Amino acid sequence: MDNTAEALWRHAQAAPDSVALRDDAGVSWTYGTLRDRAGALAASLREAGIGPGDRVLLVAPAVPEFAVAYYGIHAAGAIAVTANTMSTAHELHYVGQDAGVALVLGWIQIGPAPAETAARLNVPYWPMTTGMPDLAARTGPDDPHPTGGDDTAVILYTSGTTGRPKGAQLTHGNLNACAAMIRRAHEVTAADHCLSALPLFHVYGQACVLNTVIHTGASLSLLPRFTPEGMLALLARDKPTFMAGVPTMWNALLRAAGGHRPADFAGLRHAVSGGASLPGEVMYAFQEHFGCAVLEGYGLTETTGAGTAHVTGRPRRPGTVGAALPGCEITVRDTDGAELPDGEVGEIHISGPVVMKGYWNRPDATAEVLRDGRLRTGDLGARDADGDLRIVGRKKELVIRGGYNVYPTEVEEVLYQHPDIVEAAVIGVPDDHYGEEVAAAIAVRDGAELTGDDLRRWAKQRLSAYKVPHLITIVDQLPKGPTGKILKRAISPALFEGRR
Repeated sequence: MDNTAEALWRHAQAAPDSVALRDDAGVSWTYGTLRDRAGALAASLREAGIGPGDRVLLVAPAVPEFAVAYYGIHAAGAIAVTANTMSTAHELHYVGQDAGVALVLGWIQIGPAPAETAARLNVPYWPMTTGMPDLAARTGPDDPHPTGGDDTAVILYTSGTTGRPKGAQLTHGNLNACAAMIRRAHEVTAADHCLSALPLFHVYGQACVLNTVIHTGASLSLLPRFTPEGMLALLARDKPTFMAGVPTMWNALLRAAGGHRPADFAGLRHAVSGGASLPGEVMYAFQEHFGCAVLEGYGLTETTGAGTAHVTGRPRRPGTVGAALPGCEITVRDTDGAELPDGEVGEIHISGPVVMKGYWNRPDATAEVLRDGRLRTGDLGARDADGDLRIVGRKKELVIRGGYNVYPTEVEEVLYQHPDIVEAAVIGVPDDHYGEEVAAAIAVRDGAELTGDDLRRWAKQRLSAYKVPHLITIVDQLPKGPTGKILKRAISPALFEGRR
């Protein structure tokens, strides 16, 4: 069986009392309990007429109840459409409408946006509460619904620099392959315990962490909202063997660790880093302070978060993101698609069982990035003679702020809705803490008295917090080419100095 929920059922049968998940309050969920609640949700979905191929919008933070809903949706044969908990009702409506969801599941503590979205879409809304007590007395199916490896399991919305967000379809085969690759690369066993503060709605936390843990039969401690103090407390309490995060987290932990020494983290084997490039000095400082290796990796939503990794027992080269994961192939190609020799910079292509099925209802967009089974990533890099990949830049204008993807066109579309703005351009500016900060250069109408603070307050009502431009400069006009197109490459980061 290819259904991703099958691993949960298998481990619950073999070791029902083994701990699968722990929350930040110390409450443990065994494999048996997690399976029972997920099965009960699957039964509820079926009674509501939701089954194979139907889409369910899931909006929840990194809590055990996310896993109940996620695997329950899969056990019913349905498709999980996971969305950012910081999304506004406007953003959720777009995702829900585009995916054609039949139901909205929302964590009750995140606010009214999920319920408002369900009402606007005219579909049922089921609130998710701590412990999911309404499922405790229910009986679920004996086994998850049979699915094929090419059946869509999840739709994750992402986009490039143009157009609206697109739904990347990841299959049950994609998710299982990702878990198997990471399990093998990092030598994860059922005896391991992972700690993560990554959001589970994102491909990294969902596919690379949660699914790998459940696939293996290991355990996972979840921190719903990252703080260095909270992460350090869980490190001391749960004594994980490895943890997963993004560079901003490792930076923050280094600053907060204070008098801690490597002996305080005995048993911590490694930290897996992704989402953005990790500076070499941070890697070395973290290893010295925490006594564990930092293993970088590279992947995209469209590759189930997987592609390359520094692996256990192999020399790590700072500035690289490791070699292709087992089963994946990484090639660097020129603009015509011809493969380039080692050392030459070109566009990175990824092939293998983790490459997405395609974009939901977007055949043209799918054909643009998928060629002969290879995904054109839009990222530029070079591979060395040992197969290690170095990322040198992005063809896309994507901004990665603290591990979150920010798409300039989406932000610009909102900025242009402001009555005082006549021109807007959003770019990424290097930032010591977040890796990149979202910056907006704008031109306003004559006589307008718009300030950066005014605009930020206005934007926060329409955009998730991490998408709001934190660096804003007002100019007479933006640079343009002969056709009148705004030239972002002519906007220098220096323009935003002193705007922090």
